[in-house]
Formats: sequence, C-alpha cells, structure tokens
Amino acid sequence: MKLFGINLPAMSSLILWGLLWEVVGQAELTFFVPPLSEVVRTLVTIIGTPSFLSALGETAYAFGMGVFFSILIGVPTGILMGRSRLLDELLLPWVNVFLSAPLTALVPVLMVLFGFGMKSIIITTALFAIWIIILNARTGVRQINRSLVEMARSFGASPLEAFFKVYLWAALPEILGGIRIGIIRAVKGVIIGQLLISIAGFGALFELYSTNFMMAHFWAVLLVLFALAFSISEFLAYLERKVAYYAAVR
Repeated sequence: MKLFGINLPAMSSLILWGLLWEVVGQAELTFFVPPLSEVVRTLVTIIGTPSFLSALGETAYAFGMGVFFSILIGVPTGILMGRSRLLDELLLPWVNVFLSAPLTALVPVLMVLFGFGMKSIIITTALFAIWIIILNARTGVRQINRSLVEMARSFGASPLEAFFKVYLWAALPEILGGIRIGIIRAVKGVIIGQLLISIAGFGALFELYSTNFMMAHFWAVLLVLFALAFSISEFLAYLERKVAYYAAVR
C-alpha cells in the first residue's frame, strides 16, 4: 500500500528498526551500537567537513567509474551472449564462476597487476557489478519474441540497428534489473577496494573511526552509504516499473 508514492509497509519497518536501534543504544548493551539519535547528531556535525566531503568525492568517483565500465561492458556482452549460442557456451561458465566466487580473494591479484591506486579500486568495483549485469542482459535477450527479430530482418535492419533498436529495448526491463542489483554489489566492491587496496574515501573513514572506537562516527558514515545505495536502487526500480510494459508486448 502506498500513500503519496511512499511504500507504507517499508516505511513502517524502517521506523520500527530505528526505534529498536534507539532502545538498544540507550540501554548501553554494547559500545558498538550507540543510540540512533547520537548517530544522527554526529552525522549532522561531520557531513559538511572537508574530510567527509573529500572521502565522499573519492568514493563517488570510484563507484561511478566502476559502475560505468560494468554497464558499458556488461550490457553488450550479455546481449551478444543471448544472441550467439557459441559465445554463450564459451562465456557462460566463466560468468557463473565469477558471480559465485568470493571476489575479495582476487583483490591481491589486482594489486599486483594494477598497483595500489584508484585504478585497482575501480576495477574491483566493476568486477563486483558486471557479472549479474551480463546474466540479466542475456536473460532478457533470450526471452525476446522471435517475431520482433524476424520483423527487423525483413525490413532490412543491419545487425547494429537490430542490436540498438530491437535487442536493447526489448530486453530493457531485465537489463535495468541487472544494473540495480549490480549497483548494490558495486557498493560492497568499492568499500572493499578502499579498505584493502588503498585506504581512501569512505574506507579510510571506516578505518579511522573503527580503530579509535568512534562508533557514532562509524555508523553515521555507514548510514550515508546505505542511503546512497538505497536511493540509487529505488530510482532504478522506478525506471523498471516505467518500462515494464515492454515485457508484456514482447
């Protein structure tokens, strides 16, 4: 049920968890969980500081570039896999392996190959996101009504025109679903990269606050990260709903 576009059950759940967080924090059951009210006050004090804005910029850049390259490579690769049986048989096992593998174990290899800078963090972010994007794009193409493809061919569409005007648009609901899940995975990838490869961005703040037991600061930064990931995910879910009618007419 929604009121003014707001999902009431989801909002009620967030309020309930927020109240529970506040109760646990006020009870001082563990130093690791300060009261939510203290976390919010801390967030207000640090959100405009140069260190926070610098960390936000570094994290946003690595995250944005990683997602950009994962979409740029993942969507065409998934569409081509859906079109070509040979390419699908060659790549699908590897895609499934990397999707299910603990990618954190590859971070030392990336550090050796690409160094300890921003390049390795961007590649780590892309590796976390790209595989689900490929699989969803492949699934969307394989569900396309063959009559659409035949119609495009009968009107003389070139392979490139068919790619952009038929496959891409017809598979768009699944592609957006893959991007949405990929972005959630990319958030994990960028933080792992900033913690393990180069202590930078939000990873540096997490390291600083956790080692100094500044738990209110730690949770404040974590709330910002969750809010950004949730906002992007909800925006893509909104786009999914807007293009959902494509699935009904394929």
